[in-house]
Order: sequence, then C-alpha cells, then structure tokens
Amino acid sequence: MNNVIFHIDVNSAFLSWEAAYRIHHLGGTLDLREIPSAVGGDTTKRHGIILAKSVPAKKYHIKTGESVTEALRKCPDLVLVPPNYNLYQKSSSAFIHILKQYSPIVEQYSIDEAFMDMTGTEVLFGDPYQAANDIKERIHKELGFTVNIGVSNNKVLAKMASDFKKPDKVHTLWLSEIKEKMWPLSVKELFFVGRATFQKLRKLGIKTIGELAQTDLSIIKSHFGKYGEVIWFFANGIDVSAVEPAPPPNKGYGNSTTTAFDLVDASTARLVLLSLAETLSARLREDNVKISVISVGIKDYNFVYYGHQRTLDTPTNITYEIYETACQIFDEMWNKIPIRHLGIHTSHVTTENSRQLNIFDKVDYEKMERMDKAVDEIRKRFGIDSIKRASFLNDKAVDHMSGGISREKRTADYSKQHIL
Repeated sequence: MNNVIFHIDVNSAFLSWEAAYRIHHLGGTLDLREIPSAVGGDTTKRHGIILAKSVPAKKYHIKTGESVTEALRKCPDLVLVPPNYNLYQKSSSAFIHILKQYSPIVEQYSIDEAFMDMTGTEVLFGDPYQAANDIKERIHKELGFTVNIGVSNNKVLAKMASDFKKPDKVHTLWLSEIKEKMWPLSVKELFFVGRATFQKLRKLGIKTIGELAQTDLSIIKSHFGKYGEVIWFFANGIDVSAVEPAPPPNKGYGNSTTTAFDLVDASTARLVLLSLAETLSARLREDNVKISVISVGIKDYNFVYYGHQRTLDTPTNITYEIYETACQIFDEMWNKIPIRHLGIHTSHVTTENSRQLNIFDKVDYEKMERMDKAVDEIRKRFGIDSIKRASFLNDKAVDHMSGGISREKRTADYSKQHIL
C-alpha cells in the first residue's frame, strides 16, 4: 500500500485568525486579509517586529521579522494589530480537532502546521486529492480561515507541495511528479536549505533542486557532510520519517525575555531570573521531569550574546534551586554591560523522581517540592496572579512570571482597539 501523507498549513496564520475573530465574533466589517495589515509587537516594550502580514502588505515589500518602524516607513497606512496568543492557541486547537476526525495519526508540527497520515482512508473519504479539498473547505466553513494542503507519499514532499501557490489551495507532489513539479524550482525552495547552504550550493554551480538531485552524492557529502546527504535525499524525494502523533520528549527546557528597559544592576537582573525560574520550573513539574544542567544566556544592549552553564549533582525541578544556580552563574559571568535580554536554559532531562539525600544539605528540598506543587495547583485554579513571591510586591517593572510569550501578547484588549 502506498503511503498517503497530508501537510496542512494555515495561510498567514496569525493575521487570518485575527481577521476571522474580528469578523465572526466582534462584528467587524473589513477583512484584515484584504487590506495592507499586519500583526506586530509593541515598540515601547521592544517587541516591535512584524509577526504576520496580509497578502496586500506584501506589495509594499513588508517582511515577517522586520521592525514595525521599518514596515510603517514602507506603508504609512498599514493597519497594525497587536498579537493575541490565547486566540491563536484556541484557533490552532480548533483546526487540529477537525484533522483528527479524518485520521488518528496527526502530528502537530507547529502552531499553524500539521501532518496527517491518510494511508488507507480512501474507503472512508475517497480520493486523497478530493479528501484534502473536503478538509480544506470544512476548515474554511467552520472556522473562517483558509489553509493550503500538500498531498504526497511522504512528509517532506507533502510539505513542499503545501508551499506551492497560495492561498486556499490543494497541491499534490507524488514521487512520480517530482521531476516535473519540484526539480525545476530554485534549490533555496527545498526544505532544510537555508541561506548559507543556498549560497554554497550556488558556488558549486547548483541552482535548482533537480541539479542537486542529479549531482553525485559523494560530491555533496564532501562539501556538506551528513547534512549534505539529508538535502540530497530530500531533493530526490526520499524521506522515511513517520508521522508521529505524540511529540518526542523535550531534550531541554528554556525561558527568556527581552526586558522593557536595560538591566543595569544585579538585583533587578536576579529578579528577572527568579521570574524566569518560576515559569520554567512550573513547566518541568507539569511534564513530571527534572533537569541537571542549567545555563544562563545574556544579550547586552550592543546585541552581543554570551552564556555559561553548570551541572547539578542532583536533577531538580525546584524553583528555588534553579533560581539559586542561575544567580550563581550570572554573578560569575556578567560583565556589567547593560542587559536587554536574559534567559535560563536547561538540559539533561530525566524522569527520575528520587532525590539523593545529602547530610550537608542546608535546605529541606522535600518541603520545597511540596510547596512548589501547592503553588502550581493554586495558579491553575485561580490564575497565575493569585499567588506571587513577596520579592515582586514592591517592584512593578518585572512580571513575576515572565519569559516566553509576554503578558501583553497573551490576550489582546479589543475594547481599546478600533474594530473596522
């Protein structure tokens, strides 16, 4: 039986989800997708970049990742809306819910992408191309936004197919079609080929995917090593990876934040580290894992990044222990240059729950574990602000649970916005 794999990609996800919500739930009359518009961060909080843009905005050469200031310079009439990650998460869950009604094997690749293994479902949903169109139309009808769906024999070709002409399209890229549909494309369009690789391939005289596919593998490996073998296989439509309905375990957990102001004193920096440790350790406990390597990363106001790490004697997910270690690392490494971005990252994840007792321990770690779990339960029931450490009571500048998605991005206040 030939494999049948779908790749589903939401068109301009954040912008589409904003547009659908404003029209269907807030009574808006103008579709953000039909005018020059974008989802962008708050420049006053140093999150001022474009996160998503409409198709009309592309005509002004507005790019995802560029500064809001630059985008407005290109298009002064650009309609800019703030991000709302709670809405995006709900929209993502809704479209994944529909996909799971067609196949039990659905792998969420990102917040706006998923793979489906549709092998053997023809008896239920008919021809794969028609089934993909049915799914696409159902998502549009029930949720109000459009998707592209790529149909193929494996994941990499399905993903390549979904990137063909957009929006609201279904494309096939069967193994028998790669010479006609994929090989003529620029090699920079191949999945896994970044800018640096593209430039290096051009210097070798390789401009198209087909030229890469037909180059002797030994030549590609001599220039790119194991990575070269991967992209050569992809160029030839070879991919043996399976659709994985359950995500693999995390190899590490991290949390970081760009502060609204430069950190110039150690006490404020430690407060930021405490807020990062709070959210990071809560994620560890939720997944019932512990870590034994902690690293701290600093980006100063000159955008220079540096970091350092330390290995613990005993794996942990205790907030205080992670915080104390992070502070020790920070004190050893900070060069006193003002900080704009601070992060804690961890690795060596384990599910081992027992703790090695040490007669020289001055801290009751069992008591701290029980306290952390109690705090987690309170926050789950009554919200993250229902309980906070006293250190944050007199300091309004630092969020007591920061990092990841900043608070102002989690839920937008539409009452303060003009809904068109």
